[in-house]
Amino acid sequence: MKLAPLVVAASTLSLGLMAHAQTPTDAAETAAAPAPAVAATTVEEAKADPANWRTVDPERLFIFDTNKGRILIEAFPEVAPKHYDQFSKLIRSGDLDGTTFHRVINGFMAQGGDIYALKGRESGLPDIPGEFTYRRNPAEMPLTFAIGPADTAKYGYVNGFPMMTQASFFSEMSKDGMVESWIPHCRGVVSTARTSDPNSANSQFFLMRDTSQHLDKEYTAWGRVVQGEDVVLAIKAGKESLNGEVALPDILMHTKVAADLPKGERPNVWVERTDGPNFMAAHADIDEDLNVCDLPSVPAVVER
Repeated sequence: MKLAPLVVAASTLSLGLMAHAQTPTDAAETAAAPAPAVAATTVEEAKADPANWRTVDPERLFIFDTNKGRILIEAFPEVAPKHYDQFSKLIRSGDLDGTTFHRVINGFMAQGGDIYALKGRESGLPDIPGEFTYRRNPAEMPLTFAIGPADTAKYGYVNGFPMMTQASFFSEMSKDGMVESWIPHCRGVVSTARTSDPNSANSQFFLMRDTSQHLDKEYTAWGRVVQGEDVVLAIKAGKESLNGEVALPDILMHTKVAADLPKGERPNVWVERTDGPNFMAAHADIDEDLNVCDLPSVPAVVER
């Protein structure tokens, strides 16, 4: 099993990169581009405005401190519960601390979490079955902002996460009253590396530096960056001729679940509600044919 997640996952993902078809110049420009502008809302304003801002549960907030800066990730357990459980355990074990971003491709993604390369052993946790899609009950978990008519929309948001889905009207014809949905691989999304075996994900993850939706329903996306997209773009990239393998890679120095820190030390995050009046008004005239990945990441404000 030594290095299999790195070698095979890298080979599999590189096929997607070829489909992405960026020139080296285009890719470099993409990596250097600034993160989408965040709404100029203060922490105090977000705290006082629950109609437009929601707090992030500290159990779902993962802190990735890198040598390039801090990345805050909100996980979505309902979408991929086994992956959420595994990465919570990996973070709490400390095994991700000191691992590197060993494979990074401009205009694509930054891959890390190779415990074997650092410690000469695997994580000790079982491989995770693929959770490429999930069953969503539109009545209990509606698209909080549907792009297009609510009954037929294929794109939208759930809790600020970009979402692709079967049209909600299919729930009336399905046996369980649900529809198939998934997080698309938009910029800022967190997903999981694997070998050619769809059930081989374990400890390696990747952070999307740009949209690559050919990965949808092939790799398990389970979170999104709520702060630090600029840090993700700053991670050192490898040479395309080496399939993104990085010499002297950047380091994931420390990882924490925010809930494990004392209240006075943990970051507190508020995400703009996509069912709030401000977001709805700002996107009232949106093109109904627009892909959700074409929109900027949903804004967040962070205290500490």
